[in-house]
Amino acid sequence: MTSIIRVRALLPTISRLKFSSRSGTASQCEWSGEGYGSVTVSEDDQVRCFHVRFHEEGHFALAGQSREVAFRNVYRWELEEDRLRLFHERRGREAAVWLFDLIEAEDGSGLVAAAPHLCGEDRYTARLAVNSDGFALDWRIQGPRKDESIAYRYFIR
Repeated sequence: MTSIIRVRALLPTISRLKFSSRSGTASQCEWSGEGYGSVTVSEDDQVRCFHVRFHEEGHFALAGQSREVAFRNVYRWELEEDRLRLFHERRGREAAVWLFDLIEAEDGSGLVAAAPHLCGEDRYTARLAVNSDGFALDWRIQGPRKDESIAYRYFIR
């Protein structure tokens, strides 16, 4: 079974997330911290492809800070024949921002970004791996002011 098929089966069952962000030595953002929250999934079977939306909400705390900040996100996962596309709908469905297409890794270890997403001078890449209780999505963001790693963990119900 390919990773895309396995992830497709998992997407509707996700209910929780946690993530950690780490700023590297070249970062000017100082965005290291931990977050956690819930995921409400909505499915949308389109004629062209299958859509799943993750409505995420939770709390995030910067490293060394006790005060948490609330967050909300909507991510749209679109299944194509040979890829899983990820969009951020922070400005709504009609203004969704494409992040990257995930394709099967050559070594069979999961999914990898087919090409980096460029946002200004910043470069976003990702790797997704299925595990026993959900999946991991690891992001890497590099640019003139950014050197960030974000490790998302999505958990089944």
